[in-house]
Amino acid sequence: MENNNWLQQLVMLGVGTTSLVAEKLREASDELVKDGKLNPEQAKVFVDDMMHKLKSEQGNWETQMQKQVKNVMQDLGVPRQSETDELRGRIDRLERQVRDLENKLWR
Repeated sequence: MENNNWLQQLVMLGVGTTSLVAEKLREASDELVKDGKLNPEQAKVFVDDMMHKLKSEQGNWETQMQKQVKNVMQDLGVPRQSETDELRGRIDRLERQVRDLENKLWR
C-alpha cells in the first residue's frame, strides 16, 4: 500500500538520522579522549548512555509519527482498513440480494 511505503520511508529516515547521530557521538567522544578530557572508559559510558536515550526516544518518535499520520489520514477522510472491509462486506451482501431478486423475477 502506498501509505505504508510513505510511513516506512519516514521510519527509515529516523533510523538513518539515529545512525548519523551515533556516528557523530563516537567521533566526539574519540576527540575528547584524544584531547585528554575523558578516559576511554568514560567515553564508552557516555556514548552508551546517549545511545540508550536516543534509542528510547526513537521508539517514542516512531509512535508519535504513527499517531500523527493516523490523525492526518483521518482528517483527510481516508477510511481505516476496518471501515473499508466493512463496506466491502455490505456491498457483497447487497449484490447477493440483488442477484437473488433478479433470479426470482426470471422464474
